[in-house]
Amino acid sequence: MDYKTAGVDIEAGYKSVELMKKHVKETMRPEVLGGLGGFAGAFDLSGIKNMEEPVLLSGTDGCGTKVKLAFVMDKHDTIGIDAVAMCVNDIACSGGEPLFFLDYIACGKNYPEKIATIVSGVAEGCKQSGCALVGGETAEHPGLMPENDYDLAGFAVGVVDKKDIIDGSDIKPGDVLVAMPSTGVHSNGFSLVRKVFDITEESLNTYYDELGKTLGEALLAPTRIYVKALKNVKEAGVRVKGCSHITGGGFYENIPRMLPEGIRAVVKKDSYEIPAIFNLIAKTGNIAEEMMYNTFNMGIGMVVAVDEKDVDATIKAMKEAGDEAFVVGYVEAGEKGVTLC
Repeated sequence: MDYKTAGVDIEAGYKSVELMKKHVKETMRPEVLGGLGGFAGAFDLSGIKNMEEPVLLSGTDGCGTKVKLAFVMDKHDTIGIDAVAMCVNDIACSGGEPLFFLDYIACGKNYPEKIATIVSGVAEGCKQSGCALVGGETAEHPGLMPENDYDLAGFAVGVVDKKDIIDGSDIKPGDVLVAMPSTGVHSNGFSLVRKVFDITEESLNTYYDELGKTLGEALLAPTRIYVKALKNVKEAGVRVKGCSHITGGGFYENIPRMLPEGIRAVVKKDSYEIPAIFNLIAKTGNIAEEMMYNTFNMGIGMVVAVDEKDVDATIKAMKEAGDEAFVVGYVEAGEKGVTLC
């Protein structure tokens, strides 16, 4: 008896690391000390000298049951972007710059090429957000997970000057809500999506005219990363008063998280075009509108609250970073929450 006959292939683990090294290398920042393979990832903070009171921010998340679609489609090169996006977008919501990221992959069996492909997506997410992939873990779990299954999660650390933390405390009535669109469902609500659709290879490869692509292509589209857009807004001199990453819980849960007591957000549903994938989900599953807005991002991935005089500069900065942006509503005095009209 040995470890391999028990289901854990150490040699496959070594091969996975070798295959992923080229992807990891592409994410390096000058502050990273050492290379891949150490017991801990090291990041030199001495270069952060332009902040009076640097504050570390952290975020951790996974991709939820969206990974099930990656299994069925046998497409593993984008799911890592989702893992990074869910963490770094939250850090950006507090006004921070992501510095580094670590991933964790649990799998039933270590197929080195598949693991390296997953990590290539993680590396791409890190490049999009400007953070370094300083380490991670691939854990083979024979007997606990089916051989072809895996789960993916991550952890990010960022930094912000204390005076620049976005906490919503100075939002006032009359401030305007500016939003950036999502790429689709992102990484939340897939337990409901999988109840609505029969998630098979055949169904995911079915082409829908209203989508302009297959169902699988629409659902597996990676989560948009908003780090550069929000950094552009900051560099344009705009004070973002509040910021909300629209994830699990949709509009009703996430928008109020950025509001102080006595302030209510008003979102106009007709201020933008809802992507076709959400209409298809609602129609196919016979899902009530309120439940849709309480589960999905409905085409909006990030919302910021800014002073009315800063709206044009905010939209301009977001567009210069490659994102679309538009006004979706405003805030007013009232019970903390959100009104959709």
